[in-house]
Amino acid sequence: MANQFNIVFVLADQLRASSLPLYGETGISTPNVDRLAEEGVVFTNAVSSCPVCTPYRSMLLTGRYPQTTGHVMNFIRTRHDEIGLGDVFSKAGYSTAWIGKWHLHTGSFPQVEGRDFVPPGRDRLGFDYWRGYNFHMQYFDGYVNRGDWRNEQWEGYETEALNRYAFEFIEDVAEEPFCLFLSPHQPHITGGRFAPGEYYDRLPEEVTLPENVPESLRDESSEMYRHYLAMTLALDDMLGELLDYLQRKGLAQNTLVIFTSDHGTQGGAQGISPWKKKMPYEDSLLVPLIARLPGLLDGGEERDLLFSPVDFLPSLCGLSDIAVPRSVEGRDLSAAWKGEEGAFQREEIFTMNFSAAYDYLEDGEEWRGVRTKDYSFARWRNGDLELFDLREDPMQMNNLAGSPRWAGVQAELSGKLDELMAERNDELIACRGYGDWFDSYRRVVRNVHGKLGDPEDEPDWSLLS
Repeated sequence: MANQFNIVFVLADQLRASSLPLYGETGISTPNVDRLAEEGVVFTNAVSSCPVCTPYRSMLLTGRYPQTTGHVMNFIRTRHDEIGLGDVFSKAGYSTAWIGKWHLHTGSFPQVEGRDFVPPGRDRLGFDYWRGYNFHMQYFDGYVNRGDWRNEQWEGYETEALNRYAFEFIEDVAEEPFCLFLSPHQPHITGGRFAPGEYYDRLPEEVTLPENVPESLRDESSEMYRHYLAMTLALDDMLGELLDYLQRKGLAQNTLVIFTSDHGTQGGAQGISPWKKKMPYEDSLLVPLIARLPGLLDGGEERDLLFSPVDFLPSLCGLSDIAVPRSVEGRDLSAAWKGEEGAFQREEIFTMNFSAAYDYLEDGEEWRGVRTKDYSFARWRNGDLELFDLREDPMQMNNLAGSPRWAGVQAELSGKLDELMAERNDELIACRGYGDWFDSYRRVVRNVHGKLGDPEDEPDWSLLS
């Protein structure tokens, strides 16, 4: 390999960009996120193109859209023939690790608490060291799966415990290039305790909500947002401990650190339930993205290039001089990451949601959209259209769809959406129309292109060459 730097990828859950001071939040201080930003590159247009856990995570790790992988909702068992990022980097000579929330399997579903399990082998998509769990919301003294069939209970709070596993992995492989994914569940909702008391002590007496939260939801949203910001502070401490560890071990100069999130949260914006996501609004769509690699991605720079989760796998391959698997549908944007003149950039991102429910096929909230640097456009299955000028109306409080003045922009974005859907062989159908995509074990047996083979077949490894 020409570029044998390490990779540490921190994937928060449900952290929207606007809740970090770096992107506009004024109620808290996140010195470690700010430190990473000052030493790296900040991306201001990272979009969660399908703002739900499983669809996003599948796009991140396979570079393929939900219409292809079948991940149109949560708790879908990933096909064994998918080629994942763990496979790519393992076969390129990296030691690979997944630590924390996975959510690309059924786990213990329909039970969503307790000692869930992701079996060794293809269900882990090529990650060697494993201290993961599919899904649970036990943030204190929770559980991870080990390399075999055992579960292990961690002590204390999740962000601290996952760091301990990360350091254990790095200690074992520090002489080799490694690719580590660290995936805390914070700041996601939980039915238990949200965060240690010390983080609530660091909050202001009253949290400030944006103007797009209506009066009717302000009390509920304020209560939610205190928990949310407390967990965000825990994330910042986690990141700081990780950065300090890399520095102390002499690894900081040769490690690409990425900090991002799978999607945001409405927080009451647009009058929508505070913990809800999967909406075509910036609160759900816009996520933080910061990358640091001394000598390549550094200097406290800012880039406004549009970036989608399907672009992570090919872009990481591009940065690492690894061939991009031919299965990938995203684009290698590594040259644009580095700020190279004339580098390819996306002009728009294809956004989407498939189900009104998170975990089941339920009709009612199907939409497709286009997100550019300046505009956000969405078409709902019920016929509603939404168009927002993000420059003049970042809170998305003035729907311009149907306005004669904006007819040209609307027509252009609507036509572009038709093109993006056609490219993916996608149709805006009722969610229950995906019922035959899954067998009784919630394995994917069909996609937009038709019936698929055995969901436990091996991948076509020739696609890696």
